[in-house]
Amino acid sequence: MPADRRLRVVVTGATAGLGYFAAERLAALGHQVVLAARSPERAVRAADTVRDRVPGADVSTVDLDLADLSSVRSGADALTAAGGVDALLANAGVVGSRRRQTTADGFELQFGTNHLGHFALVSHLLPALAESPRGRVVHLGSISHRFVRLDLDDPMMVSSYSGAVAYARSKLAVMTFGLELDRRLRAAGSSVSSVIAHPGLSWESLSDPRPPVVEPRRPPAVVTSAMHAFSQGKEAGAEPLVHATVDPGVRGGEYWGPSGWFQLTGPPAVVPTKKHARDRASAERLWAVSAELTHTDPVL
Repeated sequence: MPADRRLRVVVTGATAGLGYFAAERLAALGHQVVLAARSPERAVRAADTVRDRVPGADVSTVDLDLADLSSVRSGADALTAAGGVDALLANAGVVGSRRRQTTADGFELQFGTNHLGHFALVSHLLPALAESPRGRVVHLGSISHRFVRLDLDDPMMVSSYSGAVAYARSKLAVMTFGLELDRRLRAAGSSVSSVIAHPGLSWESLSDPRPPVVEPRRPPAVVTSAMHAFSQGKEAGAEPLVHATVDPGVRGGEYWGPSGWFQLTGPPAVVPTKKHARDRASAERLWAVSAELTHTDPVL
């Protein structure tokens, strides 16, 4: 995976799972990595683990809770004060809340964290990204976007709630925003690109251990063997994310994921999205709703 130069990459949600493995891989490729996380203790533990695995790794941490817009702003300020930002890997997310919960700002937890928190973070970081010769935002998509549609009349799912639907809608919102962001960046003549990536079907139970950050509980051998037929560990799932973040051949508006059957496993490749993720009318309305709710608006 070639890289044209050493980059300063911010990774959200890098204290476990995909985010951790992406951060470790980015450090191994020689990039400067900043772990943006809501828990300072877990962030330091993850940074120490990266240094143990990658001698000479340049890794640091910043406090940033995507479920709290005031923390998003203060974290973004700390990131820009500490130096330039070449790329943002917007990886963090809440998965499958069984009951409806809310963020510090009153948003449904999954939509508020996965989409709105990153929408605000991108808004705050775009000026710094624009100063980079090759600024890039990578949004974490999901196969689940195929199965839902956005409901912008009730984005917080007040009238009816399903954790699985809320997660899938939040990921569709992430992808719709990421694709619309790239369209607007291109129209504005910006050098910043916006890319989507997804990890396929990746389980911690199949992942390489990285104690104390990743300590997978292995299922019985026969179950593990069966799971490997259609899924992979999170270190493999992180590869499309890393490729989309630093490979100089990646282009704005692309969607990267595993190249295998149903995009579940395999090496990184450009993969198709569902048509509704690229719907302009839905994207424009989502943008307007997100800007109103977060009181931020990406300046292009």
